[in-house]
Amino acid sequence: MDQSVHRYPSPDGLRVLLASSEAHPLIKTGGLADVAGSLPLALRELGQDARLILPAYPRAARQLREPRTLCEIKVPGARTGVRILGGSLPDHDLPVYLVDAPEHFAREGNPYTDLSGRDWGDNAERFLLFSRVVAQLAQGLPALGWRPEVLHTNDWQTGLAPALLQGVPGRPATVFTIHNLAYQGLFDRATFDRIGLPGSLWGMVGLEFHQRLSFIKGGIVFSDRVNTVSPTYAEEVRTPAHGCGLDGLLRQIGTRFSGILNGIDYRDWDPAIDPLILQPYDQGNFGLKAENKLDLQREFGLTRNEGAFLLGYVGRLVEQKGMDLILGILPGLLQDPDVQCVIQASGERPLELAIQTLAAAHPRQVGVSFGYDETRAHRIEAGCDAFMMPSRFEPCGLNQLYSLRYGTPPIVHRTGGLADTVVHASPAALADGQATGFLFDAPTADSLWQGVQQALALYRGNPEGWRRLAVTGMARDFSWEASARSYLQLYADAIAERRLAGAQSTQPAAA
Repeated sequence: MDQSVHRYPSPDGLRVLLASSEAHPLIKTGGLADVAGSLPLALRELGQDARLILPAYPRAARQLREPRTLCEIKVPGARTGVRILGGSLPDHDLPVYLVDAPEHFAREGNPYTDLSGRDWGDNAERFLLFSRVVAQLAQGLPALGWRPEVLHTNDWQTGLAPALLQGVPGRPATVFTIHNLAYQGLFDRATFDRIGLPGSLWGMVGLEFHQRLSFIKGGIVFSDRVNTVSPTYAEEVRTPAHGCGLDGLLRQIGTRFSGILNGIDYRDWDPAIDPLILQPYDQGNFGLKAENKLDLQREFGLTRNEGAFLLGYVGRLVEQKGMDLILGILPGLLQDPDVQCVIQASGERPLELAIQTLAAAHPRQVGVSFGYDETRAHRIEAGCDAFMMPSRFEPCGLNQLYSLRYGTPPIVHRTGGLADTVVHASPAALADGQATGFLFDAPTADSLWQGVQQALALYRGNPEGWRRLAVTGMARDFSWEASARSYLQLYADAIAERRLAGAQSTQPAAA
């Protein structure tokens, strides 16, 4: 066994390769991109040699700073050689590797879907190829002159990389992070047979999940350590209600599974220095936030009224996020002419149409923007009074963390990372200065209505209490440093597991 792979820490910091299907600012569809773009930066600030690898989507390749071709490799499933491009993030010295396989990734639009919103028909082939390249790079490519001690893979798109490394002498320790268990990378048995995976990987102790191929199961079964993105979600997914059929496996892997709360990057999300908002502000001059509210009302064509109660939502239009619950209460809320709502969202067409209909009926109270716009997301966080997140489940959530930082108290369902990060505005919590937002216990329109009514009552009835609530949230520290230190401990545990197992494969847990 190559003992040099297992030094911890190495003289120049632990060598960590983080593999992701998206990373901000190169390409983003959701919270995974924020984590993949921020965690390696936080690790580097702690003295570690962290690097990032993702597919060479056109948008990502265009933004790579100082791009160069490092090497070309042969990969099963690719008709031509696959190039490894090297460079760094546009605004940071984080080393980035892009997997340049044009047949698989040179497509405009979403990394996972075509322009009409349908999954790419060859997603299994695309992300198997990506996992194959990740596994090769994790073993050290001579042209790169660098070999990771830890491979950190994320979500189903990278889940096959740990499986492909099983039994490889001197492989790095492997960590797999589940950002949302509901997205599993499931394909039929014919796909497994077609794409050329070793037959030994099929079965209950491999990639088979109810007679289907499961990419995410590869990451769970074959990684030295597995985690998800909040402690509460880690407990929830071990139950049948939230485990998406994998709760038994997650229970069986025992202490190999844990929860680490995500952080946020305060270099990008801080109202005191945010260049994307009209009026910077902080805890000491919270009143200046009102200028951003008036500007947001102007931008969306709402009645300019500093005293209106302006609610915000930024997110995907899927059942998980609870937009149907918001639509269930807005008609009643909008009977009050001093209640307004701004929504930035994209997703299921029926929900988009329902939002458009509501906005057309209340053009001076409801503003809508479909799609994702980073600048507008910042302006919504800065301009709204409160932020709604009625998610049925939420692995971690980032928007509630942004909202806290921007003094925009979140109104959230008590689940997952939302429960871990928001302190409910009970009378006791308000009195002792601990409250930061509003939590409700059931994912129903009635419960959301009660949460919004509680917020509205405090906002109108006790302005000083509202200010204290908002600035308390602004003072909470959810920066990446604490999360990065937790990941360093997870990496150390994975390395110890790898050392204990030696060069032989561990016996995977049964599903």
